[in-house]
Amino acid sequence: MSIDYQAVIGLEVHAQLLTKSKLFCGCSTQFGAPPNANTCPVCLGLPGVLPVLNREAVHMALLTALALNCRVSPTSIFSRKNYFYPDLPKGYQISQYDRPLGEHGRLTVLSGERSETGKIVNRTEKSFGIRRIHMEEDAGKSIHEGMPDSATKSYVNLNRTGVPLVEIVSEPDFTSSQEAYDYLTHLRKTLLYLGVCDGNMEEGSLRCDANVSVRPRGTEELGTKVEIKNLNSFRFLQMALDYEIDRQIREIAQGGRIVQETRLWDEAGGRTFPMRSKEEAHDYRYFPEPDLPPLTLDPAWIEEAKRSLPDLPDAMAKRFMTVYGLGDDDALSLTSTPRLAGYFEECARASGNPRASANWVMGDLAYALKNSGRSIDECPLPADRLAALVQQVDSGRISGRMAKAVFEEMYRTGASAEQVIAALGMEQVSDEAALAGVIDRVLSANPKQLADYRAGKEKLLGYFVGQVMKETKGQANPAVLNTLLKQKLAE
Repeated sequence: MSIDYQAVIGLEVHAQLLTKSKLFCGCSTQFGAPPNANTCPVCLGLPGVLPVLNREAVHMALLTALALNCRVSPTSIFSRKNYFYPDLPKGYQISQYDRPLGEHGRLTVLSGERSETGKIVNRTEKSFGIRRIHMEEDAGKSIHEGMPDSATKSYVNLNRTGVPLVEIVSEPDFTSSQEAYDYLTHLRKTLLYLGVCDGNMEEGSLRCDANVSVRPRGTEELGTKVEIKNLNSFRFLQMALDYEIDRQIREIAQGGRIVQETRLWDEAGGRTFPMRSKEEAHDYRYFPEPDLPPLTLDPAWIEEAKRSLPDLPDAMAKRFMTVYGLGDDDALSLTSTPRLAGYFEECARASGNPRASANWVMGDLAYALKNSGRSIDECPLPADRLAALVQQVDSGRISGRMAKAVFEEMYRTGASAEQVIAALGMEQVSDEAALAGVIDRVLSANPKQLADYRAGKEKLLGYFVGQVMKETKGQANPAVLNTLLKQKLAE
């Protein structure tokens, strides 16, 4: 008799905070600077230096804890987490351990299965627990490839050393890779809306470790936990979890046992592989950081931070559905980043047509941005100009088909809809007298088709529409044309 196993997954997410300087010194946090340029005696841990806490980083961490519904501790403590690694020159990391900044939070996520088109089906809202949020400094980066002698040597770039992080530790509430994927996606959106992290997983601004175990469905006892480190994309997270869940189930089914360890994801091989045996908290020999006093937050500052929280993605998506009549898929797509949400909302308000604005933003604009390798932050077409194009279509001045050509020229040149329409001579012909004259000429030039239509071949209506469009170079107003043509054919 086969046993039905259930996965138990918890996530540890490290988010780099968008401060200009590091957590305990004034060094720049700029990504892409020359190797080891953004360093000083403090972040290198040289003797005789003292760390000074970055107030901006504390504020960003506080906003994160509040947005994730955590209970904020008025007093938290920094500790030393002791371990040796080449990219950690001090031999310890300043972190928070037994008294973190925030605890006992929750994040509610719209989850479900995804169809082949990427849409979520069988939607459910599920709440996932946040065990703790704590602050810590980042380590440097060891480089094992891309150098002339990578086969025999590793290089170390210490620019990242001391960059401020928040670590967001979930409860083991996930039972599938899809739930973990949806949670991480939603968490990233939340951090973007807060303006505390750029969410760039390729650059390492957002990194995820996953703890995975399996147990017979319906039982409470947890299985042996395996940690998968440094998952730097949503896709890799899902693939690694699916592989690891299957691996553990196979191992148990074959009579083996799961070893508690840390594993890495091998993208090329599509598998996880062992990195090291899993450390426990006592292995790090935590003790309070002697150079930093307890971090005490003024209650008035906490209240001020609560009042300053921006609209978060859930609230924004629900408002788009209520105010603009959008479906949930469209609302979720348009709130994927705060910049995209702002662009759509500006376009919708200026055009007076939210539905058409959503279609343009998610359709032609998204396609043009992708093809030109741009993000919405680099969009060359301001929202008010796209709104003006929507209005030109709504007014009947140009057709939807003509608008696509106008849009392409607007996107390429940055010109207004008015300027492009005038330059291309694309104004739609809506004058009934002018169209009636064209229709008469077309019917006179096609007596056989006219006779066939009146004999019952009504499909020829499309033929006559095409001929008039050809005569007017595609500029006839389709609604006016169809009405007039049917009247003429019925005479």
